[in-house]
Amino acid sequence: MTLFDSTVLGIVEGITEFLPISSTAHMIIASNLLGLKQNDTNVAFEVIIQLGATLAIIFLYLKKIKIKEIVLWQKVILAFLPLAGAGFLLRHKIKELFTVETSAWMFIIGGIIFFIVEYFYHKKEESSMVNDVENVSYKQAFLIGVSQVFALIPGTSRSGATIVGGMLSGLTRKVSADFSFLLAIPTMLAASGYELLKNFHSFAEQNSIILVTGFIISFIVAFITVKLFLKFVEHFSLSWFGGYRVLFGIFLLLYLV
Repeated sequence: MTLFDSTVLGIVEGITEFLPISSTAHMIIASNLLGLKQNDTNVAFEVIIQLGATLAIIFLYLKKIKIKEIVLWQKVILAFLPLAGAGFLLRHKIKELFTVETSAWMFIIGGIIFFIVEYFYHKKEESSMVNDVENVSYKQAFLIGVSQVFALIPGTSRSGATIVGGMLSGLTRKVSADFSFLLAIPTMLAASGYELLKNFHSFAEQNSIILVTGFIISFIVAFITVKLFLKFVEHFSLSWFGGYRVLFGIFLLLYLV
């Protein structure tokens, strides 16, 4: 892996990790275009840049990471539990789903779901929805957690599943995004921590400059992307991402399956 590869993958990870378009498929395609194989060394690199993206979320929500926010974090942890349980029980089966065809169909299905959810969202009064992340109920948090389980299917998008879950639970689009990003902290730290331990031996084979470059770029790009996305969802619908998902899924089916 070169510095150029590290830069490109850091940018792709930073942009796609928190947008509702599935980072996994984009990272696989980017790696293939760069001629990088999914060996232990490159997987270890991906863990590092994912940690960079996670750190961006932590910085963005520092005001929420306080003792006085303990009730909010109880709800976040409650939302984390369904995925943790499902991920542990199905960890051997999940790998079998990682095919381009599965990802392609989930891109299309997810895009259509965005259109449907936005159609009904516009028929509701935002004044009747939860418009502050502090006011998310335990029931709503749990339902969002259940929706996150679908993210185990490649191509679904963790942020897409949780934002849709939040909107269906009665949260505004912006609050759904806020809760989704808060939920990303324990979810991604757990996932990255597991991969870090599993591939720890591979870090000795990596160039430290390449690792640091990817980490920093992923952090900066994710920080900017999330800030822009939060502004976006206040004024625009997820249908834009729905359209992208459908087109990208069709592209995968036509050219890569």
